[in-house]
Amino acid sequence: MPTKLGQNFLKDPLVLNKLIQVADLSSTDFVIEVGPGEGVLTEQLIKHAKKVIAIEIDQVLASKLDSRLPARQADKRENNNIKIINADILKINLPELIENYFYCQMTTPYKVIANIPYYITSPIIRLFLETKYPPTEMFLMVQKEVAERICAKVGKLNILALSVQYYSDAKLLFTVSKNAFSPIPKVDSAVIRITRNRMPAEREVTKKFFKIVKAGFSAKRKTIANNLSNSLKLEKSSVEEKLKQIGILPNQRAQELSLDDWKKLSTLI
Repeated sequence: MPTKLGQNFLKDPLVLNKLIQVADLSSTDFVIEVGPGEGVLTEQLIKHAKKVIAIEIDQVLASKLDSRLPARQADKRENNNIKIINADILKINLPELIENYFYCQMTTPYKVIANIPYYITSPIIRLFLETKYPPTEMFLMVQKEVAERICAKVGKLNILALSVQYYSDAKLLFTVSKNAFSPIPKVDSAVIRITRNRMPAEREVTKKFFKIVKAGFSAKRKTIANNLSNSLKLEKSSVEEKLKQIGILPNQRAQELSLDDWKKLSTLI
């Protein structure tokens, strides 16, 4: 296995079955799988979903998977419901792919189900949340610590959590022992569900929101007033006044603010 790609393949059938169960797939579902690897999860997905697109960056793995899965034998099955694509998910034209393989039904809902490489967890999540055609739900197996950060509540919020929760609801469903994988990673994993249920704001509004968030978290040990003042080059007294207008104490820390607090801040500053 090319470990340089950060691949750890799920081997435990109990964990696999649990993931399929929580995803609640039906025969009408469209699914995108990222990083199918050896295809253990893929084999289960094609049994439950209408159409599965599996995107694998490793050419050798993609080729093996493409030739091995029984659903690829189009001449033997009327319903060829699996498409293996050898590509980098972060470089692919995602809207074009969805239009091409989901029959150009731009309103067709789909789910993302994947055991994604730890080192690109955040970019993959944001890719799907910010794309032209976002999924209705994502069921992702990620590093446990990352899962906890994504699902953090007020008091422990962080930039990653806000990046996800700005668009969706995130919930940690269950944890997975590192022994369920081969090769065995150094850390445990967890399965999270991300439900995209917020209407996207205008591009400039979103851009401003994340600019304010980044400024607010610029120095972990400093107060929200100090961080905003220093990062945005604003008078501290002016920042403090605006914070008070929306019920935020100037000496609070960034992680103590709620998502709504950040939205209010981004419209006020």
